[in-house]
Amino acid sequence: MSFKSGFISIIGRPNVGKSTLLNTILGEKIVIVSNKPQTTRNKVLGIKHLSGGQIVFIDTPGIHKSKGHLNEYMIKEALRTLKEVDILLYLVEADKTIRERDLFIIDKLKKVPTPVVLCINKIDRYNRDALLPLIANYAKIFNFKEIVPISALKNNGINILLKTLLSILPEGPKYFPDDALTDIPERFIVAEIIREKIFESVCKEVPYSVASVVDMFKEEPAKNIISIMATIYVERSSQKGIIIGEGGKKLKEIGTRARKDIERLLGTKVFLKLFVSVKKDWTKNLKKLKDFGYH
Repeated sequence: MSFKSGFISIIGRPNVGKSTLLNTILGEKIVIVSNKPQTTRNKVLGIKHLSGGQIVFIDTPGIHKSKGHLNEYMIKEALRTLKEVDILLYLVEADKTIRERDLFIIDKLKKVPTPVVLCINKIDRYNRDALLPLIANYAKIFNFKEIVPISALKNNGINILLKTLLSILPEGPKYFPDDALTDIPERFIVAEIIREKIFESVCKEVPYSVASVVDMFKEEPAKNIISIMATIYVERSSQKGIIIGEGGKKLKEIGTRARKDIERLLGTKVFLKLFVSVKKDWTKNLKKLKDFGYH
């Protein structure tokens, strides 16, 4: 039997469910998820092992018209994959209309030769009677290789999507071992989990001004524990106060929720110590963006 493999980039505007889709496909949470747009900042790679094939997915930041250095970085990260993969998986919502932001992305897709599969997500939230006209409207404005409706949150249509993608991929080698789920370092995932808990715990503009960096990741086999120290960076002193909270309660809450997810990820007990530091206007400073891994 032939073995198929290849790389697929998941693209779309912010908050359409790209990270939820990747986590659902893999059956494990390797990408942070939030109801706030532009949560994903870096490309994240996940590996799906199938009978007769291996699909390497790349989750990308949401494509939008950028403002500021951090947003410009995120858009470049998303657009850079358009010509580097075997298939583009373009994710949209099962809304009634095609939005201007979707037309902006489709205009980008018209400029690359990579085959595009349209994946219409969140079909559980909308009236299914509107789905066929929506599919027809998308088919009129772009020549998609396939169109597949799904619900990433409800795990509906995922098997059909995987079979469709595998049928399009070329024959190829096994790029990763059978037990590989991602090539992302554990330190990166831990830092992202901390950032996710900040998104969940604080409101308004604060999460978008936050970066998290793991300063120490020490395995202690004799104690069956991993000790982690991480710093949360914000742009202003007022934001630091919000994250720490009265008497340190908010920071403790963030740490407790992050530790539980990190323990599930690593399969062992974790000691987590968090610090908060101010780096003034870091999202507007190219050097500081690079220091935090956005380069």
